[in-house]
Amino acid sequence: MNLPDGLSRAIEAILFAAGYPVTYEKLASVLEVGVREIKKTAEAMLPAYEDRGIQLLLFENSCQLCTKEEHEPMIRTALGIKGAGGLSNSCLEVLAIVAYNQPVTRAFIEQVRGSDSSYAMNILTDRHLIEVTGRLSVPGKPMLYSTTEDFLRVFGLGSVNDLPETELSVPDNEAKTAPVEPENAETEITEDAPSEAPEEKPEDERGEEATQN
Repeated sequence: MNLPDGLSRAIEAILFAAGYPVTYEKLASVLEVGVREIKKTAEAMLPAYEDRGIQLLLFENSCQLCTKEEHEPMIRTALGIKGAGGLSNSCLEVLAIVAYNQPVTRAFIEQVRGSDSSYAMNILTDRHLIEVTGRLSVPGKPMLYSTTEDFLRVFGLGSVNDLPETELSVPDNEAKTAPVEPENAETEITEDAPSEAPEEKPEDERGEEATQN
């Protein structure tokens, strides 16, 4: 396939049609070029989207075209999307703690929040915004949580280094100093010992569950 001048256009066309992240390896295979050339071309394409309604997101192993956050209200109106599908405040709190301090244990999250966070963590895990990435090499071997590539995609970030700067006063994170064991298989959150005080579900989520029952 001869694409000396049209590689960027071909990449754009594939990403636009896909609507989800496409790996550099897949693009390289389809376009019959090297992965390094795909990454180099994608990086060169970034400035072209600075003043447009869509943006190019570059992740570690993939890239994606998507709309910019500021246009969400107009897109929802135009497409008739009514459901917000957002996260509760407790979920957002947990997500922020993980994003800015990862990897973290559940105990660390609950120490920062001052309440049980198992329900919020299950929601975030189900939505693939956080995941288990290892275990702390201390008695009990608590699981460590980090954000996912889906988290970066949803919030329009290329990496966690693109997070807005913030001043958070948090306790020392043991995961930054203690040995860590990698986690190769997914593990249920319920393996962690439950906290003493259960977290109360948001009213909207309790109401939804009552309706289903």
